[in-house]
Amino acid sequence: MSNELFNCAALRSSDIGKKVRLRGFVAKERNLGGLIFIDLRDSKGITQIVIHPDNKNYELAKTIRTEFVIEVSGEVIARESINKHIPTGDIEVIAEEVTIVSKAKTTPFVISDDSEVLEDTRMTYRYLDLRRASIKERIIERAKINRSIRNFFDNNDFIEIETPILSKSTPEGARDYLVPSRIHEGTFYALPQSPQIYKQLLMLSGFERYYQIARCFRDEDLRTDRQPEFTQLDLEMSFASETEIRSFLEQAMVQMMKDVKGVDIPAPFPTLGFDEAMARYGSDKPDTRFALELINVTDIVATMDFKVFSEAPMVNLLNVKGAADKFSRKDIDKLGEFAAIYKAKGLAWVKYTDGAFNGPISKFITDIHALELKERADVEEGDLLLFVADQKSVVQASLGALRSKLGKELNLIDRNQYNFLWIIDWPLFEYDEDTKTYAAAHHPFTAVKPEHEQFLIDNKPELCYAQAYDLVLNGYELGSGSIRITDPEMQMHMFRALGFSEEEAQEQFGFLIEAYQYGAPSHGGMGIGIDRIAMILTDTDIISDVVAFPKTLSARDLMMDSPSPVDTVQLDDLGIMVKEGK
Repeated sequence: MSNELFNCAALRSSDIGKKVRLRGFVAKERNLGGLIFIDLRDSKGITQIVIHPDNKNYELAKTIRTEFVIEVSGEVIARESINKHIPTGDIEVIAEEVTIVSKAKTTPFVISDDSEVLEDTRMTYRYLDLRRASIKERIIERAKINRSIRNFFDNNDFIEIETPILSKSTPEGARDYLVPSRIHEGTFYALPQSPQIYKQLLMLSGFERYYQIARCFRDEDLRTDRQPEFTQLDLEMSFASETEIRSFLEQAMVQMMKDVKGVDIPAPFPTLGFDEAMARYGSDKPDTRFALELINVTDIVATMDFKVFSEAPMVNLLNVKGAADKFSRKDIDKLGEFAAIYKAKGLAWVKYTDGAFNGPISKFITDIHALELKERADVEEGDLLLFVADQKSVVQASLGALRSKLGKELNLIDRNQYNFLWIIDWPLFEYDEDTKTYAAAHHPFTAVKPEHEQFLIDNKPELCYAQAYDLVLNGYELGSGSIRITDPEMQMHMFRALGFSEEEAQEQFGFLIEAYQYGAPSHGGMGIGIDRIAMILTDTDIISDVVAFPKTLSARDLMMDSPSPVDTVQLDDLGIMVKEGK
């Protein structure tokens, strides 16, 4: 065919009269009184094809069904019935030549955004699911994110360096995916949870500015916003302060939002200390698109004749403005059940209606308490107050989660708004109540604040704060970063606080400690989740929507049927025996 080739979204009324060639999938076919209409689809869009009965390929065209792959050549004409819902809706192509490239059997579900399909079916036939416009557009938008990121860092003298996938198993918070070695029987590689150690070694190697779009792996329980393998923007900079690193990330995000969404995001981004974020929002990744905040009333309720409040270490409330008539007692009981997931022992409540507090605990609210609560919580007619009384961690976690739930259910969130936020001044350690031990809040190579170095040396982890920072967007953590430890002695103090003996630290990280002996520039960096950015920018809450071939929540690939057993020959080569019942 000599006709010019176009994609299925390119033709407009200005092309009327042109001889063109198109190819793609048949999205829809209709035979109306002899005229055959075909909606031809490719990755760019849809064009309507018309085949007349006098066409030499008419009998062949009558056999065409949805999802056949065809090639068509013909003339562009004006469309009588304009379709305003697609860019090519002003025109159609009168077919002269029709070729069936590939036939298709009936698909297990309709390839349409309107069709409701079970998740397992979608994942089993993911290659068909990817033909749906909404999923395809998300994958394409993700590619735009990667392109923008690469352009930015390439233009700012960063060097893209790939780091190994087969690495060493080191404790980084989640379980490693292990890969047995055939050559070194009985030993294992680990798939990297992040390129963390490698990028620090690159700084010690003198590269100064590194980045990569890296594949990472974590064997942990999955959620709708988490996959076992994920992609992150990884970067590291020598001789850079925390402020300078954050500034580069801000510039990259501003450029990405301009390139991908066409919106201007103001910079610098707001910052919020970890302790303040937890106090105001009950979360270290708060969604600041709506104003509902936690209000500490511990001092006010301490004199109440209500022991649940007066004897509690902390009492906070949420004032859900104007929601008194939106929640019945049964509705509030359900909110209490939700708060219980976060270990809250109960959810107390009152409504402010007819100029007074009404509800189960209103009898304990004296006139003085009422005045103080109204002033502290800005209480107005029709407000609903929800209280949790408990340990600080329980109060903040339960009300923080409830805040997010109410924000969505009451439509308090503008989904067209993008609120970036830095969370800074992190504790260096997290205390595990179950094991009675400390773990690194970020990772073991995070530097303590200079003014807290003596606390680390004196093994007082509860007093140590980190030179660490998280980037948050619309209630999701995009990534974490920090200034790194470069002093071998401080690194050993860190390992000691985490419960490592000197021998264990040498066994796990001796190569890194040795590397520090040969000169180490100050450095820091960050990792940003590409999958999560793509999820937010394409307006979905399900991360599998932006991953071409995702795993299910049970960590299975239903399309490839993996993980799957392997034959005994492969296991024998690796010196592995599978236990019965495992």
